[in-house]
Amino acid sequence: MGLRSNVSQRQRRLGQELRKLREAAGVPRAEACRHIGIHTPHLSNIEAGRTACSEARLRALAAVYGCTNEPLVDALVEMSNATGKGWWSPYAKTLESRIIDLAELESAATAHRSFQWLYIPGLLQTPDYMRSLFTRTSPTAPVEVIEEYVNFRLRRQQALVDEPLPDYHAVIHEAAFHMKFVDREVMLDQLEYLVQLAHFPNITIQVLPFSADAHPATPGAPYTLLDAQVPELCTIHVEQPVASVFLGDQPHINRFATDFARLSSVSLASLDLTGQLGEGSLGLIHHLLYLMKEGRHAGP
Repeated sequence: MGLRSNVSQRQRRLGQELRKLREAAGVPRAEACRHIGIHTPHLSNIEAGRTACSEARLRALAAVYGCTNEPLVDALVEMSNATGKGWWSPYAKTLESRIIDLAELESAATAHRSFQWLYIPGLLQTPDYMRSLFTRTSPTAPVEVIEEYVNFRLRRQQALVDEPLPDYHAVIHEAAFHMKFVDREVMLDQLEYLVQLAHFPNITIQVLPFSADAHPATPGAPYTLLDAQVPELCTIHVEQPVASVFLGDQPHINRFATDFARLSSVSLASLDLTGQLGEGSLGLIHHLLYLMKEGRHAGP
C-alpha cells in the first residue's frame, strides 16, 4: 500500500494516539512489529498517519500495548475506518487543508467550546459579516474566491443543527461587538442573529464584558475545544494568523478546558441561566442593539 502524500488531521491524530499507547506501555516499536507481523518502517508510517491501519491490526496493537479502554479502542477503529469524504471534499482542491481538517472535525464533534475576543465565532456569523471579514483580511481576493469561503463557512454551520445535536458553547469578548471592520448595518444583523441563536436548545452564548476580572488572552489566541466520543480524543483548534494549530495532548486539553471554564465563570450569564431578556449576555446584546439603532437614526 502506497504512502499518503497528504495526511489529514484525523489520520495524523490516529497515528499519534497509537504512538501514545505504545510509549505509555513502554513497548519498543520493533517489539510491537514482531507481535503483529509487520516491519518497523510500516509501524512508523502508521504512527505518522502516512498509511492506513486495518481494524484487526489496530485491535492487535491495542492488545499488545495492554490497552483495556474499550471505548477508546472502538473510537480509534472508527477513526481508522472513516473515509474522510464528506460535504467538504469538493473544496479540498481549492481551500487550505487546515480548513478542510477543521470541517471534518466539526462534523464529528459531540460538543464545541469556543472563545473569541476579536470576532464573532465562525459558526455564528452571518453571510454579510463573513464577507466583511474576508474582504478586510484579503482585500485583493477576487469576489468569487470570497464567495467560496463564505459558502464553505455557511456549510460548516450545518454542524450545529445536524442530528445528533452537538452542544455549542461560545464565550465572546465584548470587544468583538465594537470592531469597525464591519459597518453598522452588518453588525446590527449579526447581533440580531445571535439573539435568535441564543434560543436554540443546544447553543449557549456568553459575553465576557470589559468589566470582567479576567485577561482574555491567556492562551494567546482564539480557540475551540472539539469534544469527541471519548475524552482522550478531544481536539483543540487554535487560530493563528498564518496557520491554525491542532492540539490533542492531555496537558494542553486540560489547560484550555480549565481556561475556558474560568472565562465562562466570569462572563455574563447566558439566556439559559437568567431567563430574563434584560439581564446577562443577552441583555448586553440587546443594549448594544439599542445603541446601534439609536446611532443609525441620529446619523453619522
